[in-house]
Amino acid sequence: MVVYADTSFLLSLYTADANHEAAVALLKHGKTVIPFTLIQRHELRNAVRLQVYRKDMSGQEGDAVLRNIEADVQGGFLPATGVAWPDVFVEAEALSAAHTEQMGIRGMDILHVATARAIGAREFYTFDNRQKSLAGKAGMRVNS
Repeated sequence: MVVYADTSFLLSLYTADANHEAAVALLKHGKTVIPFTLIQRHELRNAVRLQVYRKDMSGQEGDAVLRNIEADVQGGFLPATGVAWPDVFVEAEALSAAHTEQMGIRGMDILHVATARAIGAREFYTFDNRQKSLAGKAGMRVNS
């Protein structure tokens, strides 16, 4: 089964934040490979750098996290996954039209859910409650 992990989940997986243990526990249930698209790569790497900026980690710690992510890409745990971006944006517009006015969904959150749908994900891992709700409305199982 294809699992999509958003940035909140991936950042928790790679850093010792409040959700780290929950992220690790979810992956112990047999999920060993997480498709890794360009949007996830960009936002995850930026989130690490933002933590350095906010002084939540040192520059050396941030560099180590970025190296660990790259090692997992090279090792196949986060396989680089291509996406038909025009299809993602069509899906994102449909999700936005159907849900944003009622739920207050941010554009990047919609793009993650649309990307998950485009790669055929059946499960969506996130620690963002609005994304959980949107992914559920989009027909995916979400972590709880």
